Amino acid sequence: MAKAAKTAIKKDPKLSAEAKNYTKVIKAVRSPKTGAYSFKEGMVHKDKVKDFLASK
Repeated sequence: MAKAAKTAIKKDPKLSAEAKNYTKVIKAVRSPKTGAYSFKEGMVHKDKVKDFLASK
């Protein structure tokens, strides 16, 4: 099914240009109870990556 979504983006240049503005960001977050790390990830606009990493 991912192949169908990929081809849909290629057909419409406007969607293709908009999709390139997003980045997958992965952040390690430490649990206050156990001290173990977990990962928080999200698709973020490229202008808001620093805000995502700075948030708790």
